[in-house]
Amino acid sequence: MINLVWLVPLIPLLGFVINGLGRNTFSKNLIGFIGSGVIFISFVISIGIFLALGNDPVKSHEIFLFDWISAGSLNIPLSFLIDPLSSIMLLIITGIGFLIHIYSIGYMHYDEGFGKFFSYLNLFIFFMLLLVLGSNYIVMFIGWEGVGLCSYLLIGFWFTNSSYAAAAKKAFVMNRIGDLGFLIAVFLIFTTFGSVEFAKVFPLAGNMLAGNSTIALITLLLFVGACGKSAQIPLFTWLPDAMAGPTPVSALIHAATMVTAGIYMIARSHVLFDLAPVIQHVIAIIGLATAVLGAVIAMTQTDIKKVLAYSTVSQLGYMFLGLGVGAYNGSFFHVITHAFFKALLFLCAGSVIHAMHHEQDMRHMGGLRKKLPVTFITMLIGTIAISGLPPFSGFFSKDEILAHVYEQNKVMWAIAVFTALLTAFYMFRMIFLTFFGKYRGTHHAEEKIHESPSSMTFPLIVLAVLSAAGGAIGIPEALGGHHWLSHWLAPVIPHLAGAEDFATEYMLMAVSVTGVVIAIIVAYFKYVKQHHVPVADEGKRGVLAEVSYNKFYIDEIYDVLITKPLDAISGFFYRVFDKKIVDGIVNGLGWSTSEASKGIRLLQSGNVGFYIFMMVVGIISLLLYTYLSL
Repeated sequence: MINLVWLVPLIPLLGFVINGLGRNTFSKNLIGFIGSGVIFISFVISIGIFLALGNDPVKSHEIFLFDWISAGSLNIPLSFLIDPLSSIMLLIITGIGFLIHIYSIGYMHYDEGFGKFFSYLNLFIFFMLLLVLGSNYIVMFIGWEGVGLCSYLLIGFWFTNSSYAAAAKKAFVMNRIGDLGFLIAVFLIFTTFGSVEFAKVFPLAGNMLAGNSTIALITLLLFVGACGKSAQIPLFTWLPDAMAGPTPVSALIHAATMVTAGIYMIARSHVLFDLAPVIQHVIAIIGLATAVLGAVIAMTQTDIKKVLAYSTVSQLGYMFLGLGVGAYNGSFFHVITHAFFKALLFLCAGSVIHAMHHEQDMRHMGGLRKKLPVTFITMLIGTIAISGLPPFSGFFSKDEILAHVYEQNKVMWAIAVFTALLTAFYMFRMIFLTFFGKYRGTHHAEEKIHESPSSMTFPLIVLAVLSAAGGAIGIPEALGGHHWLSHWLAPVIPHLAGAEDFATEYMLMAVSVTGVVIAIIVAYFKYVKQHHVPVADEGKRGVLAEVSYNKFYIDEIYDVLITKPLDAISGFFYRVFDKKIVDGIVNGLGWSTSEASKGIRLLQSGNVGFYIFMMVVGIISLLLYTYLSL
C-alpha cells in the first residue's frame, strides 16, 4: 500500500485538470462530485498508508519515482518520504480537505465560478501533498511555492472586487519575502552538506557541534521562510486580509493546511534547529510576541472572520513558541487539534454569513442560536476546544506546550497563559455577540435567516466530533494516558518527556483552566448580562481599544516605512534611469541610425553605370589590399 503513495497527490491533480477543462460544460453536481470524490479517494489511500505504516517495523520509506534534476554533483530525484510525520499530515490534508470540499458544494452553489473554484481547491491539495511528501528540500519547495500560487488564486477568487484583488497580491508578495529566505537556506544546505536530501543532510548535521554559525544561518533563513508562510511577526499582515476569499478558502488554507506548512518544515528539520539554540530562542520570542499581538487585536474586531483570522495568527504563535522551546511534538499536536477546531470555526462562520446573506459584522447579529441550532452547537464546541477547556482537544495540545514552556522560562509561561485567557475571552465574545441577546438587524432580514443545507452542516458535525474527542491521541501520563501521538512520532521526532512531577503538571493545568473559566465568565457578564455591543463610532472607543481595533496601525507603519519609500525609489528610477538613460540609449541608437541613413541613402541614385563603377572600385581595392598585405 505504501508504494501507492504517488496516487495520493496525482488524483487531486487529475481532478484539477478535469474540472478545469470542463468548468463551463459540466453541471455543478458533477463538478462537486468530481472535486470532492478525488479528495475522498486520496483520503482512503492515505488511511491505507497510515495503517500499513503502523504494522511495518520499518517506519520510514523513501518512494523513488524518477530522477528529476541531475547536474554535476547535484542530483535531485522526485521521491516521496513516508514516515509517521508525513502520514499524519496526509490524513489532515485529505480528510479535512474532503470535508471542506463537501461544504463548498453548498456554500458556492450559486457562484458563477463554481467549476473554477473546485479546480483551484484540487490544485491546492495537490501542492500541499507535494510539500509534505517531498523527501528533499527542493520537492518541498515546489509544493511550498505551489500553495502560495493557489493561495493567490483563491484569496482573489472574486477578483472583480479591487480590495479582494489587492489582498491576494499582498499575500503573494509577503509570501515571496519568506520564500526567498527559504530558497537561500536550501542553497546553503547544498553548499554545506552536498545534498538536499533529508536522508543525507540530517545524519551529517547530527555530527556537527551545537552553535555552528553556518547551521545558525541556515535555520534563521528557514525560519524566515516559515514566518512568511505561517504568518509570524513581521510577515503576518497578509493573513487577516486573506479573509477576502470565500469562507471555505479561509478554512482550508488559513486554518488547517497552508499556514501550518512552516511548523511542519521546522518539525521536519528539527535536527538542524536543535544545533542552533540561539535561533530556537528567537523562534520562541517571535512566536510568543505573535501570539500576544494576534490575541490583543482579536479582542476588538467586529468582523466575525477577522476575529478568527487574528485567532489563527495567535494560535500559530503558540505553535512557534512550542517549537522554540523544543516541544516539537506538542507543536505538531496543536497543528492537528487546531486543524479540527479552526476549520470548524471558519465553516461555522461561513454558515452564519450564508444565513445572514453575506453579513459579517457581529454588531448586526445576535439571537441566532434558535434559528441556527446546528451551527450554534458546533461553533460552541469549537470555541470551547480553542479556549482550552477539558476534555476538548485544544486543552491537551495547549497544555503540553505550556508545560514545556514552564520548564524553560517561567516569564514566557506567564505571558502564554495570559494569552490563553485572552483567547477564551474574545472567542466567547464572538459566540455571545453572534448567538445571544436580541437580533440587531432588520426585521425583514431576520425573517429570511435559516439553517444551512445538509451539505454544509454535515462537515460541521464531523469536525465538532473531532474537536471534542481529538485530544485523545495525546492524553498525557499525568491524566492516565500514554500520549499515543508522541510514541507514533518517536521514529522521526524524539519524545520529549514532560515533567516527572505530576503535581506541577496538575498545578499548571489548574491555573490555565481556572483563568479560562474566569475569562469566559467576564465575557458572559459583559456581552450577555450587560448587553454590551461594540460601538461603531471611533470617537467613543478608548485609546487602547482604538489601537487594537486598527490593528496597531501596523499596515500604516509598513506603508510609511516600506511601501512609500520603495514607490519613491521606483518612481525616481523610472523618471531618471529608465526614461532618460535606458530609453535615451535606445532612442539615441534609432536617431543616429536614421541620421546616418540620410547621407548613405544618397548613394542609392538608381544609375546602373554608377553601381558598376563602384563594383570595379571595390574589386580593385580588394586586390590592392591583398597585394599590400603580402
